[in-house]
Amino acid sequence: MIYVICNEKGGSGKSSIAQTLSVYLKLMQSKDPLLIDADPQRTTAEWAAERAESDLPQIPCIELTGNITKPLQDLTTRYDSIVIDCGGADSKAMRSALAFADIALLPFRPKRRDLKVAAGMAEIVETAQALNNKLNVFSCVTQTPTLPSQAYRIQAAKNLLISLDLNPLNHITRNLNGWDDADESGLSVLEWKQDPKAGEDAKALFDELMENLKNEK
Repeated sequence: MIYVICNEKGGSGKSSIAQTLSVYLKLMQSKDPLLIDADPQRTTAEWAAERAESDLPQIPCIELTGNITKPLQDLTTRYDSIVIDCGGADSKAMRSALAFADIALLPFRPKRRDLKVAAGMAEIVETAQALNNKLNVFSCVTQTPTLPSQAYRIQAAKNLLISLDLNPLNHITRNLNGWDDADESGLSVLEWKQDPKAGEDAKALFDELMENLKNEK
């Protein structure tokens, strides 16, 4: 199973989602995931290097750029799960990954400038699905404000994503420090005990994703 975490807008939490999904697959799904960093900023590669120096369960990570279809064809024979962290741009790596993947997960912050790219991303994944009929597309709302008075922003973001057939998940991730704190130590929020709320958000999000995939079969 190949998961592509992508959005041409930077800052939406793609790397954190990709890293945490790989840990979720390892610890909670008993999978043997490979992380692929297809982002020139190397955020996930650096996280994996930090993790490799610890006693944490290891998750291999490689870096790929450009058209990554051929490497993916080879890697799927060696790994049961592959998570690809794409950079915040409409890149050849992102489009080639979507053309071969099983699942695309698009994170969006509930902010106007972030949601402005949603229509363009909807067109990109629609084109990918025309070439790759096994591609399931989901989106999620990330880094949401924690104040109850801001709930309308989250719902407005979901409504837009629904209108674009981007299938937003019901669960969200909140703007909590645990995401940054865990990342600095090569941890995921699922392993960060100082702030369990961030881990609870991640687990609920991925549990819902897995349930949706089960229902798709």
